[in-house]
Amino acid sequence: MFRRFIITLAVLLTVISMLSFSLSPTYAQEQFGSNWSAQYYNNVSFSGTPISRIDAAINFSFGTGSPDPAIPPDNFSARWTGTQNFATAGTYTFTLARDDGARVFLDGALILNHTEGGAQAFTADLFVAAGAHTIVVEYFELSGTASISFSWRLSSAGALTPTFTGPTPTPGPTNTPAPTSLPPIPPGAITATVIRASVLNVRSAPFIGAPVLGRIRRSQTYAIVGRNSNATWFLLQLSGFQAWAFGYYLAFYGNEFNVPVVSAAGSGTFVDLNSQAVGITQGGMRLRAEPNTTSAQIGRIPWGQTIPITGRTADGAWYRTNWFGTVGWVYSPFIRIVEGNLNNVPIVP
Repeated sequence: MFRRFIITLAVLLTVISMLSFSLSPTYAQEQFGSNWSAQYYNNVSFSGTPISRIDAAINFSFGTGSPDPAIPPDNFSARWTGTQNFATAGTYTFTLARDDGARVFLDGALILNHTEGGAQAFTADLFVAAGAHTIVVEYFELSGTASISFSWRLSSAGALTPTFTGPTPTPGPTNTPAPTSLPPIPPGAITATVIRASVLNVRSAPFIGAPVLGRIRRSQTYAIVGRNSNATWFLLQLSGFQAWAFGYYLAFYGNEFNVPVVSAAGSGTFVDLNSQAVGITQGGMRLRAEPNTTSAQIGRIPWGQTIPITGRTADGAWYRTNWFGTVGWVYSPFIRIVEGNLNNVPIVP
């Protein structure tokens, strides 16, 4: 009798164990990746010779210290690069917690950009195809406590259900929606055709977090009217409006680098193409009324913004710019020139 009880109890425990494994949501587990190639810099501009190492995960709380004795506790930066495998296609929730600033690129597309400073956490929900994807995480610490954590989890498996914006399609004889009318393409125009997506979001600015203005479909072709400075995003002429598409999903007819640059600065404000030089901020920048550190602060420019360079000091230490209508000065060591020639920028007394 006792032996029968023991056998019955063992069977019950086995069944309960199997049920617990089968019911657990395997896709809810947080992933931190592995084998991150890390580069640590003793400045916030990612310049100079870094300290390189391999990190198992991006999940650090440095406190008031630093990642290495050769790195100062304040005003340092780090860049992690890793090829991470996503076993299942679906919508993933990416989580970034940082103090002070960080941003994340997935296959070259900016998916999280939070350089406002302070200790905060942010998320982004994105569809990711199964397979290997390259992720780059950039981080900077200004002062005080330093920490960063980056992870992701599968929130819903399966392919996206295509949805469309615009007028309601007209049913044909077989109840198949009619194709969306395409705008005419001027003769000789450089064009882009959607090839790597069934449905592709087009946005108001050249980054992932920008508002979606519409959706275009595989095999549709549009004239390109502009691009960003490194030719990763392209401004397309759609029916009645223009919108940005990520170049990874496009095939080009013609040399896309011959398209004029219309880099976006801030939230949808275009850089003046007549500027003699254009730069990108390499940290959170103070905009000052005069070219010195004692001058009044009249604005703040986040990390990674494109700005026109309209003037410079004789020693090259300060650049004059225009940030959303406010003319001021920024410290040049934290600006990377991406277009134009500084020698053509006038020296302002």
